[in-house]
Order: sequence, then structure tokens, then C-alpha cells
Amino acid sequence: MSLLQRCVDRPATELAAYAPELLLDLKLEASAALAVAQTHVELVDRALELKYNHLAQAQRLAAGKDTGSVTFSDGPVRVSVDLPKKVEWDQAALARIADRIRAAGQDPSEFLAVTYKVSESKYNAWPISMRTSFDPARTLKTGKPTFRLSLLGDAA
Repeated sequence: MSLLQRCVDRPATELAAYAPELLLDLKLEASAALAVAQTHVELVDRALELKYNHLAQAQRLAAGKDTGSVTFSDGPVRVSVDLPKKVEWDQAALARIADRIRAAGQDPSEFLAVTYKVSESKYNAWPISMRTSFDPARTLKTGKPTFRLSLLGDAA
């Protein structure tokens, strides 16, 4: 039984008390297991795509749609295939359209949702006097921490 398998049901508070070398071993084993599992998932997903993609496309075509969910049976197995819609908009083209709407005397916000963004690298390069005017509109949030462990002396 692997170290990870022996620790899988233990609470994180108990694992936190482990020696750093043991935590390193757990992290390496878990990362390796995740990589193997991800490879297996990708392989099976590719096989499912090869097996069922043509059937799903035919179902969508019959339903008069390019994207979305279709469901069919293959023997005793019910197969549901979702092809999500991913729309991207050309921001410069939308800005020109908004200008035309505004010039025609209408409110572009009736048709468009406008989002303002500031590049963090540009913000950091600005002089303090300019940053100060933007600071009330800026909120810094943090993501989930990532931990990397290695033995001292290892190049990592």
C-alpha cells in the first residue's frame, strides 16, 4: 500500500503535523497519481470522441443546431454529448459599433455590456500620481495558494 493510500482518509490537520519530508513524498505521489489519472481521462475522452462524435453531429444536424446537448443510446448505455457554445467578440469592432449607436442618438448600454479593465503591469508602471486616481476602483483579490515542495539542494 502506498503512502498516499495510507493517508487518504486522514484529516488535513493530521497531515499538517507530518515531517516536511513526508509531506514532500505525499505531494510527489499525489501529483504523479493525478498526472496518470489525467492521462487516462484524456485517453478515454478521445476514444469517446472518436466513437460518438459523428453520431452526435448527426443528431445536432437533425435537430437543426450546431451546438448544445444531444442524447442517444448505444446498446444499454445512454450517451449524452454536450458541445458548448463559446462566443468571442472582437472588442475593437464592438467599440466602433457603440460609437455608431451613440452617434445615432441611442444609448449603447441598451445593446452592449461594457467592461473596463486595466492591465496590472501597466498599472504598476504608472507614476504614483496616476495610480492614486485609479486606486478607488481597484480591488486586489488573491487566488488559491499553490505549494511546491522539493528537497534542499534539488534544482526545482
